[in-house]
Amino acid sequence: MNTTRTVCFVIAALSSYAALVYRLCQLRSSWRDNAYRTLLVTLLLQCLTFTMGAVAMGSQTFLGVGNLAILLMHVAAVAFCVSAQIILLRWATASEETERKARAWLLTGMALSVLLIALFFVADGPGRPATDFNTGSGQPLVLTYLLVFIVSQAVPCVTIFRQCGPYARMADNASLRKALRMLSVAAVVLFLYCTARTVNILTAAWGVDIGAWTVAANVFSAAGIVTLSLSLTLSSWEPAVARLVEWARSYRSYRALYPLWRDLYESSPDIVLEPAGSASVSDLNYRLHRRVIEIRDGWRDLRPYIDRAGDGGSGVAVDAGAGTEARQAFAEAAQIRKALHAKRTGTLPDDNKDAGDFNDRNTDNFTAEVAWLTQVASAYRRIGKAG
Repeated sequence: MNTTRTVCFVIAALSSYAALVYRLCQLRSSWRDNAYRTLLVTLLLQCLTFTMGAVAMGSQTFLGVGNLAILLMHVAAVAFCVSAQIILLRWATASEETERKARAWLLTGMALSVLLIALFFVADGPGRPATDFNTGSGQPLVLTYLLVFIVSQAVPCVTIFRQCGPYARMADNASLRKALRMLSVAAVVLFLYCTARTVNILTAAWGVDIGAWTVAANVFSAAGIVTLSLSLTLSSWEPAVARLVEWARSYRSYRALYPLWRDLYESSPDIVLEPAGSASVSDLNYRLHRRVIEIRDGWRDLRPYIDRAGDGGSGVAVDAGAGTEARQAFAEAAQIRKALHAKRTGTLPDDNKDAGDFNDRNTDNFTAEVAWLTQVASAYRRIGKAG
């Protein structure tokens, strides 16, 4: 059980440090922004919280003081929640009212931190077993300390959740809206942590053993912090992820078009615009454009060999639920295969008048063009396997 709790602390700490390092990379360009500086403070406190949690799991003393890591973890967590609330306020709007609320949260956090420190030492925190600060062990002062800490975490979760919805609707920036929605999810998960932690404390005080369910609080904590770290950095990493997803999609299309392109190239070598390998993988968008153009050129070279009187049957069973476009893709893929065979054998169909079947689409929409040709290439590959 302790291993699971330690792993949860380590996961939360690593996600916190990853978010901090990612944001520090923007230090030079964003340092003058108050919201950015507050965000850095929030992430630093988040890192400190879970670093101290991991330290507390490994040793009962820190800097020679018993349970000091636990106290530092709790005080840092209070400061972290207050800082997260302030960053949310500054994300939403910049006004005198925002600064007034930020100061109120700051004073509340300071008061709670002083109260926690006082309760810790009055309850003889340094001299107690570390397990007392997991459940309270029925000691009134320790129970009070833990419940004050839980309340200091639960209240910001509720306020953040309540504010994220309206703030997201007010925001003009799409990335900020997504970040706020993700932040509201993090607030819910962290509130579940507070609930689970309260259950652990109260059941222990009443002498009820809930066994392995005590670990649920740590799992909720780790999941909530990972989600929170993602939400606090979303605006900076989302564009990079979007570009990566788009690159992966283009690469899949590029590979999917290869069998169709290869056969057309073997039939009409002149369609190649540049020698193979002249563009690097980083030029994928250019290479994909080039492949689409070359496929189109190869198709035009096949026009005299297309049997317009044929039924376009592919010889491959198309799924009963397939739509009209999928059936058309199979029909055109079959035409290409028959035309390639006719060109190799030098056979001109009796009815080879160009009806413009393959070119009746809007080629100005490149994304749609790639999607369509990918369907044709997939059908072409299936027909080849069946043959």
